[in-house]
Amino acid sequence: MKLVRFEYKTHRHAGLVTSRGVLPVAEINARLGTHVPDDLLEIIQTGTAYQLRDSADIEALPWSEITPLVPYDVPPKIWCIGLNYRTHADDINAVQPEEPGSFMKPASCMFQPGGTIHLPPAHVSNDVDAEGELGVVIGKRCKGITRDEVDSVIFGYTTTLDLTALDVLSRNPRYLTRAKSMDTFFSFGPVIVTADEIPDVNQLEVITELNGSICSRDFVHHMRHVPHELVRFHAEFMTLHPGDLISTGCPKGARIKAGDRVRARIEGVGTLEASVSA
Repeated sequence: MKLVRFEYKTHRHAGLVTSRGVLPVAEINARLGTHVPDDLLEIIQTGTAYQLRDSADIEALPWSEITPLVPYDVPPKIWCIGLNYRTHADDINAVQPEEPGSFMKPASCMFQPGGTIHLPPAHVSNDVDAEGELGVVIGKRCKGITRDEVDSVIFGYTTTLDLTALDVLSRNPRYLTRAKSMDTFFSFGPVIVTADEIPDVNQLEVITELNGSICSRDFVHHMRHVPHELVRFHAEFMTLHPGDLISTGCPKGARIKAGDRVRARIEGVGTLEASVSA
């Protein structure tokens, strides 16, 4: 199934995405007698997504009448993976690390899907790229899991946009967190697709578009560390919680400037776009 958080008539809700439009969770509960939280993070945490289902007598909201939002404003953890594709490492003249080059981002750097990326002042950074990526959403609390157990702890997948101040990073690799954490330097969603909808995540193609043209594209199986391995690896070091997000890396970033439009696109998962402003 596909889930979304949205705003409708000034109120925020969770919904089920169908071919007819979006079914509000509150309406599903009212018609089917279910008790699913009207909050996407709570749905993941409580494991109640399986109760949601389409029904012809539930009125769907058309996409034109809602405003899609990030699935939740404060993910428990946001992990991102640097240089996971060789093409990205080559693009910025970097060497791929042997282990996943992971770093964390604060929730304060997020912007809403379809919203605006505000570039920092030129004296702070004058070389920013936007990277379309596949995001993995954790569904169960876990630590020290085996490869065979990874499927059972993944809730689903989503699209992400991860931004980098490349000139800040080039001065010193220790500045990575600072270069990645400026305001409006991350977003995800608006749709989360449950894992059962994706037959083989490694066959997905990750695409970044700039002003309507494809900037980069590559398949997940070309990652140095594929999504399931990233989940297993990080669960060796810490407890993962429902709602944690792992953004798995980009084939190549799109250098952006004011007036641009950038989009992440993954067939079967979704699209995430933003305008760029000074």
